[in-house]
Amino acid sequence: MNRELEYMFVERARVWIPDAEEVWKSAELTKDYKNDDASLQLMLEDGTNIEHKLDPKTKNLPYLRNPDILVGENDLTALSYLHEPAVLHNLKVRFMDSKLIYTYCGIVLVAINPYETLQIYGTDIIHAYSGQNMGDMDPHIFAVAEEAYKQMARDERNQSIIVSGESGAGKTVSAKYAMRYFATVSGSASEANVEEKVLASNPIMEAIGNAKTTRNDNSSRFGKYIEIGFDNRYRIIGANMRTYLLEKSRVVFQADEERNYHVFYQLCASSHLPEFKNLRLSSANNFLYTRQGRSPVIDGVDDTKELCTTRNAFTLLGINESYQMGLFQVLAAILHLGNVEIKDRDSDSSIIAPNNSHLTAFCELVGVTYQDMSQWLCHRKLKTANETYIKTLPRLQATNNRDALSKHIYAKLFNWIVGHVNKALITNIKQHSFIGVLDIYGFETFEINSFEQFCINYANEKLQQQFNMHVFKLEQEEYMREQIPWTLIDFYDNQPCINLIEAKMGILDLLDEECKMPRGSDDTWAQKLYNTHLKTCSLFEKPRMSNRAFIIQHFADKVEYQCDGFLEKNKDTVNEEQINVLKASKKFDLLVELFQDGEKATSPTGQVAGTGGRTRLSIKPDKSRETSSKEHKKTVGCQFRNSLQMLMGTLNATTPHYVRCIKPNDFKLGFTFDPKRAVQQLRACGVLETIRISAAGFPSRWTYQEFFSRYRVLMKQKDVLLDKKLTCRNVLEKLVEDQDKYQFGKTKIFFRAGQVAYLEKLRADKLRVACIRIQKTIRCWLARKKYLRKRSAAITIQRFTRGYQARCLAKFMRRTQAATTIQKYQRMCMERKRYKQKQAAALAMQTILRGYIARLKYQALLREHKMVIIQKIVRGWLARCWYKRCLYSIVYLQCCFRRMKARRELKKLKIEARSVEHFKKLNKGMENKIMQLQRKIDAQSKDNLLVVEKLHSLETSSTAEKEKMRNELNRLRGVDEEAKTKTKQVSSLQEELERLRKELSTTQQEKKTIEDWAQTYRSEMEKMVSELKDQNGLLKKDKDDLNRSIQEQSQQMTEKMARVIAEETQQLETDLNEERSRYQNLLTEQRRLEEKYDDLKERTLASNISKPGHRRTDSTHSSNESEYTYNSEYAELEEGSRAAEDVTRGIDTSLTLKLQKRLTELEQEKQSLRNELENKEDQFQRARARDDVEFKKARGAELEYESLKRQELESENKKLKHNLAEMRQSLLGDAATNSGAPGSPAYKVLLDQLNSSCEELDVRKEEVLILRSQLVSQKEAMHHKETMTEPSVYVVDVSKLKDADEIKQAYVGLKDTNRLLEHQLQTQRRGHDNEVEALRGELQNVKEENNRQQQLLAQNLQLPPEARIEASLQHEITRLTNENLDLMEQLEKQDRTIRKLKKQLKVYSKRIGEMGAGQTEGQTSPGQMVDEPIHPVNIPRREKDFQGMLEYKKEDELKLVKNLILELKPRGVAVNLIPGLPAYVLFMCLRHADYVNDDQKVRTLLTSTINSIKKILKKRGDDFETVSFWLSNTCRFLHCLKQYSGDEAFMKHNTSRQNEHTLSNFDLAEYRQVISDLAIQIYQQLIKCMENILQPMIVSGMLEHETIQGVSGVKPTGLRKRTSSIADEGTYTLDSILRQLSAFHSTMCQHGTDPELIKQVVKQQFYIIGAVTLNNLLLRKDMCSWSKGMQIRYNVSQLEEWLRDKGLMMCGAKETLEPLIQAAQLLQVKKKTDEDAEAICSMCLALTTAQIVKVLNLYTPVNEFEERVSVSFIRTIQTRLRDRCESPQLLMDTKMIYPVTFPFNPSSLALETIQIPGSLNLGFLTRV
Repeated sequence: MNRELEYMFVERARVWIPDAEEVWKSAELTKDYKNDDASLQLMLEDGTNIEHKLDPKTKNLPYLRNPDILVGENDLTALSYLHEPAVLHNLKVRFMDSKLIYTYCGIVLVAINPYETLQIYGTDIIHAYSGQNMGDMDPHIFAVAEEAYKQMARDERNQSIIVSGESGAGKTVSAKYAMRYFATVSGSASEANVEEKVLASNPIMEAIGNAKTTRNDNSSRFGKYIEIGFDNRYRIIGANMRTYLLEKSRVVFQADEERNYHVFYQLCASSHLPEFKNLRLSSANNFLYTRQGRSPVIDGVDDTKELCTTRNAFTLLGINESYQMGLFQVLAAILHLGNVEIKDRDSDSSIIAPNNSHLTAFCELVGVTYQDMSQWLCHRKLKTANETYIKTLPRLQATNNRDALSKHIYAKLFNWIVGHVNKALITNIKQHSFIGVLDIYGFETFEINSFEQFCINYANEKLQQQFNMHVFKLEQEEYMREQIPWTLIDFYDNQPCINLIEAKMGILDLLDEECKMPRGSDDTWAQKLYNTHLKTCSLFEKPRMSNRAFIIQHFADKVEYQCDGFLEKNKDTVNEEQINVLKASKKFDLLVELFQDGEKATSPTGQVAGTGGRTRLSIKPDKSRETSSKEHKKTVGCQFRNSLQMLMGTLNATTPHYVRCIKPNDFKLGFTFDPKRAVQQLRACGVLETIRISAAGFPSRWTYQEFFSRYRVLMKQKDVLLDKKLTCRNVLEKLVEDQDKYQFGKTKIFFRAGQVAYLEKLRADKLRVACIRIQKTIRCWLARKKYLRKRSAAITIQRFTRGYQARCLAKFMRRTQAATTIQKYQRMCMERKRYKQKQAAALAMQTILRGYIARLKYQALLREHKMVIIQKIVRGWLARCWYKRCLYSIVYLQCCFRRMKARRELKKLKIEARSVEHFKKLNKGMENKIMQLQRKIDAQSKDNLLVVEKLHSLETSSTAEKEKMRNELNRLRGVDEEAKTKTKQVSSLQEELERLRKELSTTQQEKKTIEDWAQTYRSEMEKMVSELKDQNGLLKKDKDDLNRSIQEQSQQMTEKMARVIAEETQQLETDLNEERSRYQNLLTEQRRLEEKYDDLKERTLASNISKPGHRRTDSTHSSNESEYTYNSEYAELEEGSRAAEDVTRGIDTSLTLKLQKRLTELEQEKQSLRNELENKEDQFQRARARDDVEFKKARGAELEYESLKRQELESENKKLKHNLAEMRQSLLGDAATNSGAPGSPAYKVLLDQLNSSCEELDVRKEEVLILRSQLVSQKEAMHHKETMTEPSVYVVDVSKLKDADEIKQAYVGLKDTNRLLEHQLQTQRRGHDNEVEALRGELQNVKEENNRQQQLLAQNLQLPPEARIEASLQHEITRLTNENLDLMEQLEKQDRTIRKLKKQLKVYSKRIGEMGAGQTEGQTSPGQMVDEPIHPVNIPRREKDFQGMLEYKKEDELKLVKNLILELKPRGVAVNLIPGLPAYVLFMCLRHADYVNDDQKVRTLLTSTINSIKKILKKRGDDFETVSFWLSNTCRFLHCLKQYSGDEAFMKHNTSRQNEHTLSNFDLAEYRQVISDLAIQIYQQLIKCMENILQPMIVSGMLEHETIQGVSGVKPTGLRKRTSSIADEGTYTLDSILRQLSAFHSTMCQHGTDPELIKQVVKQQFYIIGAVTLNNLLLRKDMCSWSKGMQIRYNVSQLEEWLRDKGLMMCGAKETLEPLIQAAQLLQVKKKTDEDAEAICSMCLALTTAQIVKVLNLYTPVNEFEERVSVSFIRTIQTRLRDRCESPQLLMDTKMIYPVTFPFNPSSLALETIQIPGSLNLGFLTRV
């Protein structure tokens, strides 16, 4: 021991020390502890160093902390150190960090109230815990309920679940969930909905027995014990309730912040309802009994809705509306009675006002007189031996008398309701066993404790004693079972406290005695207590400052009780005259019934005769023999003691299960933990006592295999032996010296408290040393590897460096030599260049000088020449001046005239231009605007050209004038020579010359002015043209941008429409799948009801028919089948059904009515689902119609192609007809000869011609189609090109025109342009009109198509859903091919014509051959006739005459069904015969019935087939091979009905021979729907069968089994396994699952199941595997670890490999495992930083937020090297996932079945080739 202490109390060891605030505080040793140390040096978690002094006497060391790896365990007894701080810390960590409210403590389930709504009580959680062992799943109230349920079934022993705790701890809710579990798991044994009634009792009892207190909003103010009865099949058959100690004082008084019972506030809140008007109620604040607590409203509770729930529960339990109104009438009367005001008349008497409204309302409600009630409220009758006196009462006593009456009425009403609830829960079925649920108050202590608290604590003392004895008994049984020595464990026995209360002369005995005394009071009773027990009992004490109180030391704490009121509450007296007044009520029968029941019944609620011969215990002791004498009336204390003794007797006769509810804080805050309050309750409820008892023995228990696996590291190789038990014994003897610390049992090793922690420390130290060694070796290896890598790198660097230096040196030398050479040549070039420059300079200077001299000579000569020219010109100018002066006026006149003419022309052109612009405005679009701008430019350019023309004309005229003047000057020269003689004329000529000079100068100035104006105008025009061109360019750019934006918008709209259509299509498909799933679920429900109905008929027949030799047949009822059935069974069934009807009528007629009503409701719901499915399909069809309209235009070329093809074929057909006509004529012409006989040359020639013409016809058709399609495409391309061409090519740059001709040409071009524009406009109008006509034609076609689709839709609406889906697909295919149908029909006509002509040709040839044979026969002898072979044409082919039909007689129908369905062995058929043979045989028989047009035979055959398949599936429905076989055959039969139905959509895959076998007389579309429903039911039964086979394998194979050995280590919890509820059936592995999956797959393949159906089955299998695995992972804390994540991922990879081997990777099965894969990845990823949180959120898309948070909360390190997930990280995940829209459901729905579809799969097998083996015994069938 000292060695272990020295080893454990070392530096850094963690301990617990007491603390005033936190109760216990963690600290860490800073110094090793020695034996002689008087104190410990500790450091708190906040870093504070303290010295903890030890007790010098005891030297008790503080409690050691458990290793972190053990913190958060599911079972408190699994902790290595079992003490109070360890328990408190473990509960706190689970509650605060992991949000887990349930924890095991040995046999006790500790439940902490979270004060929040948790999603852990759904039906999915119930199914997850169903069938599981208690230790396999995380702690839960459902686990305790499942353990009780299975122990009841296994041990044949009644069970009890004891739920206790103080007010507000959640007792009622826990009991409610336990009962809900039983109701959900077991169901009821009849259709009376007993489980619903059991649950319906909860809202009733909560309404009348629960109230708001300061600690709880829904506190139960009474105790109840509910016995839930089960039959021999462990289904609920009924229940019974016992109540204890109703708190009647709450009816008349409530403390602050408290309420009366809920039902009063519910009535007041519903007072506005019409049916409650006569109750005269109002707000709860208006009544004394409901306003004293000043808290009439509970947050989050709607009292009106709660009353509706209560009334519905009353109705469900059989309390009709009149009784309900009577109950509410009594409750309203109590409220009015409380408001009756009693006034003082004098000091000894009181009075009630004559017209008190509340008393009047009370009297009217209860049906009594006002005078009587007011009299006895204020008076009392006293009886003596001889006389009777009436005594007045003072106001205080009268008020107490009134309140006592209210309490008494409410108590009677409470008992009456309980009694009627018990009556409603009783059935006639014999009870086999029961499970009791005890919801009773926990230990209570308040500031003022009275009689109620005394009784409650007395009951808890009794329960604690029973609990201690049971725990001790279990410990003793465990030690004896393992055959280890054990000593008596000392535990607290509270029998002395119980004796103090209930023994003779105990507290209750003295209280009853004092109540019998005439003048007994609370004071005298207190004195008797002091005198009797104060000196004799150590558990009884007297308070120092009071003489009216006493203290009792209970097992939980000391409680001080005030004596005031004890006697009055124990007597529970009420004025008998008041009771007599109420009994005398004649108007209110219910009130009379309340008090009559109290007199007649054997108990306040009546003793109810138990079912099955067992008498139920009454709620209170028997009072049936009560006499009128008060001395014999039992007090409340006596009644409570007797009922408590009976309760303890019941509990001792059952196997108890304990649930201890803990209230974490007093403020109702969610997930807030107050250590002080928690410790108080743990001490009071016995949890710590359980820990103490466990710790006194051997709390830690390991199997030998678990111990070996965990502590293998502490063993040496030589210590490991083949015998694991011996190995463990040897190792323990070496590791633990004190052998008292452990014991070896048969299957387990038992350890004292703390030994597991000691072994864990040894293991951790050993692993730490090993890790250090491994780290040392690895670091050495890494360092050496790094050194070698650096050395190699250095050598490499040196090599490359030296090479680089050598290369640099060589490069330098080469560069030096090259530089020398370059310098040499460079210097030479520079000298040569310098020389050449000097030479060139000298030559240049010479050249310049010589040129200068030559230019001087040239200039001198040039000056002389120019002087001569100037003289010549001046002289000429003088002559011309005169001429110009003469012509000036003429020129001026001409200019003015021409200007006027030009302006007129300009105006005319402008008018024309305006008309063109107006015309162009009619054209819309960007090109018109450009043309307008261009025309404006042209007009301005024309004006410019007119001005230029004028200038040009002026220049021309001036030149002409100059020429004239020159001629005139020459003439004048002559005249001057002649006139020299005329001197007189010289002066006049000089004056004229001067005048002409002036005119010439004026003209020159005008010309210069005009030229300047023209130049300015030209520049302005050019500038304007450039600006217009810029504007034109901008407009073109805007146009291009607009076109581009329009195209982009069009593309976006197209993409958006496509996306919207895709989304709508996907949504419609999703809705269709949901509707299909709902429809298939209805089929499942229908099948379940049919099976239940068949079972009921079987039981009734079995119970009624007992004659020997009578044979009973199963019911073959089906809601979808015809009334016809086969003969012999029909007779038997009719006889059996009559017997069943007799028995059923004798037993319960309502059962059949309920079943019929349920079936009717299912049919109506099925019809509504069908209607909804039709609406979805209508939406889908409308969406497809919109797609058709959009793609209609795109099919224009194809339609034209089809029309061309049709025309071509028609022409070819005419030609072919013509050729055939000629052939026929030629054949008729040559009929007399043998040339047309088969085999003759003419016959061959004709056939060759026919074949060649057919081949040529095919070639011509293809060529014509190709050419026509090319023409169509070219036409579309040309049209596209024309529409894309812009008119800008007609724009002419007018600015380049220079002369009038060009202006004229431009004007003509402008007119042509106008005409072209007009022509284009007319063309566009005609094109627009054509397009409008085409669109109208298309619109008409669309309308016709829409009408046709509506007609088809109307027809589809009359079909069943399955046929409707097939019809919609058929219509869709028809719609896509309807354009080609006419052509195909014409081709078929041509083919039929050709075949007909061929047949005619053969007939003619045959006739010719017969004629030839007849002639030959006349020439041959009989002997030769025998030797003559028969002609091949006349050989009969009998095999082809078989039409693939089987004929049978009507009386053989039963034999057919029996041999082919009922007695057929699937294994033999699947191995030896073709797949689907029974389906083919049945269809061939059906074909014959259709062929002979026998509708009754068709109907009976189909009905018999369906009934027989149902019968065989009911008989062998758990055999996978049988179900798979008939699923395959049913689908094949369904496919045959479709393939040979004559519907073209199903016939297109048939051969011509198969098309000849189609059904001709009957349309079996309705039966196809029935058979499809049957296939769906078989599929669901197949899935259920597979699930039953796979379910036991999944958890073991996917989670528990270690596929990778050594990865998952056993956690060192020392977990004490819970009591196993089932025997060990062996361990399944992953290979077991894979083998089972392969067996399923091979069986379905052998049976010929459709591949698509196999894919759906495999997908469902993998969904079940993934869902079950994930659900168990979410409910098992021990499975959430890193190593388990690796195991799961490996197992999933093996499943994927199986899919890959089977070629099923694309069936969607892998996607169903995605949640499980992501959960495994979540277990393995890092979980620390924000980046890790982001990665988790992006990775876990298939998991819900609740599942992610649950996995993180459950993550448990297996080794000390792993870390837990911090609370802050989990909150970060929750914050990031807050915006997800998803279901709050935690678990996956394992019962979910994907909707199944049966894609059409036609068979290529010809019916006429099928051979029926003799092993089927179908020799009575005849092949037709």
